[in-house]
Amino acid sequence: MGSHNETCTDMEFIQLWEKLQSATEIAKHLGIPNRAVHLRRRWIEENHKITLIAKDHRGANYAANRPKSFSPLRQVKLGMLDSCVIVFSDAHFIPAQRTTAFKGLLWAIQEFKPHAVICNGDAFDGASISRHDITDQPQTSVIQELKATQGALGEIEEAAKAARHNVKLLFTWGNHDIRFGNRLAQHAPQFKEVQGFKLTDHIPDWDFCWAVWPTEQVIIKHRYKGGVHATHNNTVNAGVSVVTGHLHSLKVTPFSDYNGCRYGVDTGTLAETDGPQFTYAEINPNNHRSGFAVLNFFNGQLLWPELVHKFDEDMVQFRGEVIDVGAF
Repeated sequence: MGSHNETCTDMEFIQLWEKLQSATEIAKHLGIPNRAVHLRRRWIEENHKITLIAKDHRGANYAANRPKSFSPLRQVKLGMLDSCVIVFSDAHFIPAQRTTAFKGLLWAIQEFKPHAVICNGDAFDGASISRHDITDQPQTSVIQELKATQGALGEIEEAAKAARHNVKLLFTWGNHDIRFGNRLAQHAPQFKEVQGFKLTDHIPDWDFCWAVWPTEQVIIKHRYKGGVHATHNNTVNAGVSVVTGHLHSLKVTPFSDYNGCRYGVDTGTLAETDGPQFTYAEINPNNHRSGFAVLNFFNGQLLWPELVHKFDEDMVQFRGEVIDVGAF
């Protein structure tokens, strides 16, 4: 039954729905909230390719399986109920750099056994094909960065599958990641369909998309608004909780209105904030933090998002504790 709780099996739920045809009645029967029943219904309809008909047909024209968006850009729906999702971003992997945040990520995967691990963009850096001026510092090549990205994501994949055999590995496109294909498309468009032209050809075990919806009230994507108030503006303007990378800020901003409480989350950077990838910043102070986010869901509702933050070399802080991750 995937990521859902074990109140009943999918087939038992389907049989119960056919008998009662009411979310309210099923919620009473199973002793769970109405919201959990609706989320379970949608998940079953999507994954079993069936329609569970309700007694009241007033909402038939706006069925739960109606597409959320008509955009051709790929989005993934997870239908999470009681689950853990770990989201990291902006790793900008380069050779010979094993950061504290990366070690912390391996620790967290082992500790919390997430149902999904999401790379929220910019795993690949692409410094040599960027718009930034070339400095006198040694610059990593595309093949060096690609091998570093493959190796690091391979370690994450291995840890995730060891923790949970059916874990989902998802990768949302970041602006640095699309440099890989864009550069080739601009200068050698004739080779567009040749194997190896796309970044996805080199990272086949991760499911690439533009956005992930753990539930219909939470979206994970690489970027949305910019600026110091980005997390606040993201959730205010989107109307749902928004989890983004891109700005390397690592923070949680709650926002409450008549619809309840939702969150804007920045997943920080898995790189060192003053690493060699960022020489373009010219040693200026930056409001960046190294770490990642842990998202927990209860009955389909996102609990207060938690952050794992680098405390010192080989040490991260989480839930009021400092954890040694040097062994990872």
